[in-house]
Amino acid sequence: MGKNKLKKFADMECFECVLQYPREELIKNGFPYRGEWNGALFKESRPIVLELGCGRGEYTVGLAESDHSRNFVGIDIKGARMWAGARQVEERDIDNARFLRCEIENIEHFFAPGEVDELWITFPDPQMQKVRKRLTSTRFLNLYRRMLKPGGLVNLKTDSPFLYEYTRRLVRLNGFEVLTDCDDIYGKGLADPERSIKTYYEQQWLGRGKQIKLLQFRLPADGDLQEPEADDIPKDDYRSTKGRSVINE
Repeated sequence: MGKNKLKKFADMECFECVLQYPREELIKNGFPYRGEWNGALFKESRPIVLELGCGRGEYTVGLAESDHSRNFVGIDIKGARMWAGARQVEERDIDNARFLRCEIENIEHFFAPGEVDELWITFPDPQMQKVRKRLTSTRFLNLYRRMLKPGGLVNLKTDSPFLYEYTRRLVRLNGFEVLTDCDDIYGKGLADPERSIKTYYEQQWLGRGKQIKLLQFRLPADGDLQEPEADDIPKDDYRSTKGRSVINE
């Protein structure tokens, strides 16, 4: 492991805005602030918004700086990436942003039922071959609604035509209320300040001429969820991941 990465990990241990709970500790002792993010971890009690798979944290930081009426938590398992956003929060003394290092599969252990108002899922790996790993699959939606308020808002921002179409089909099949459905937010004039915050990877995709899509919907608190048919959805002609940028053209 390089010295730079070791330094980042050391910094993460010291950053006040970062919470790190290894799975073993979580199972043994639980999370002491579950249900108490407002009051214990944020100075002001405000609606809580999560960014899932936050990577370098650009969206979490951008949202927090532009909207002081809400509290934001960036979640990822990659500490070396998260370090960039955490450092900005520390240096700028942003009091409505925190970072949680954990696997998304375990987030219900950190948030009590109804504690979260809104989710942002920004540029996840579309997992074209593995439906259970898609962050908008029924498996994960069932997980999210255990901590979301009834009718909590879910925002998917993606460059992936496959993931966008898959999620649109899932939303329609299950009758969710849709607030925004756009296959090109910049080309169609829907990029308001919140939606136009650009991550490192979004800038890469825009530079390669990829259209950025946004699907915004409300997730009901109950009811059985059904998976849509997706075998006929064309696969992306490039790899859309936060860790790699590979175009097959």
